[in-house]
Amino acid sequence: MRDRLQALQGNLNQALVGKPDKVDLILVALLGGGHALLEDVPGVGKTLLAKSLARSIDGKFQRVQCTPDLLPADITGSSIWNPQGGQFEFIPGPAFANVFLTDEINRATPRTQSALLEVMEEHQVTTDGVSRSVPEPFFVIATQNPIEYQGTFPLPEAQMDRFMVSFSLGYPGENEELKMLQQHQAGRPGARLEACITPEEVRQLQQDCAAVRVDETLQSYLLRLVRSTRTDEEVTLGVSPRGAVALQRASQALAFLQGRDFVSPDDVKALAESVLAHRLIPAGGKRAETIIQRLLQSVPVEV
Repeated sequence: MRDRLQALQGNLNQALVGKPDKVDLILVALLGGGHALLEDVPGVGKTLLAKSLARSIDGKFQRVQCTPDLLPADITGSSIWNPQGGQFEFIPGPAFANVFLTDEINRATPRTQSALLEVMEEHQVTTDGVSRSVPEPFFVIATQNPIEYQGTFPLPEAQMDRFMVSFSLGYPGENEELKMLQQHQAGRPGARLEACITPEEVRQLQQDCAAVRVDETLQSYLLRLVRSTRTDEEVTLGVSPRGAVALQRASQALAFLQGRDFVSPDDVKALAESVLAHRLIPAGGKRAETIIQRLLQSVPVEV
């Protein structure tokens, strides 16, 4: 399975040139059983990354462009009257996919945003009193533009907390952008990717990640870091217990990606900003990322 995982990394690095650290973050979220929120300007490869991941795992890909008139049923699906059968027939929505891309999620209304809460947490949708499971693995990649806020509905804290990681891809370097131009000269690079792993093997890798050992002393360090956000004077709302669980699961996935069967303090430190910053509500206009970095310096590692 290790060779399949390396092939998956290679596929994504081929599609997203010069961003191996971002590729690893996406894989951390996938293998950790979470979801990812990409906050970046248009055109830096967010959709390409999502489609390349779906193609690489031979999974079903669905994409929704969020707009204010998008309804919850446009996400979950709805029941349509079938005159031939004389009964209502459920038509699955785009949430029934292995990789589900919700573009510009903050342009959907809160009512529609809430339709994602159940499926992200429970991996099922409930319509007309019937719960239906979505395919496994189920991975949501949501995007939002951090520059343009006109006509948007900021995600509530409850939904931000559902994303295991949140990060920005950023612009590529000059050499990487030149390589990207050369790739696109011959067509879309993502379309040339071949599946290198199956959804069932991804599920097995998720189980392997869950078996990565986390020492109790390291869990104590992780908790001290998380709990420090709840008492810091620059924080209005600190990280929830769900955030602590997400940081542990993400650290297990990162350790597994690096070929280890145990989590180290460096894994926790490397992921703290991506996992915790978007869960904070800073006070007085402070930046959440700056607060996390300061806490990493002040919370001692007793391992």
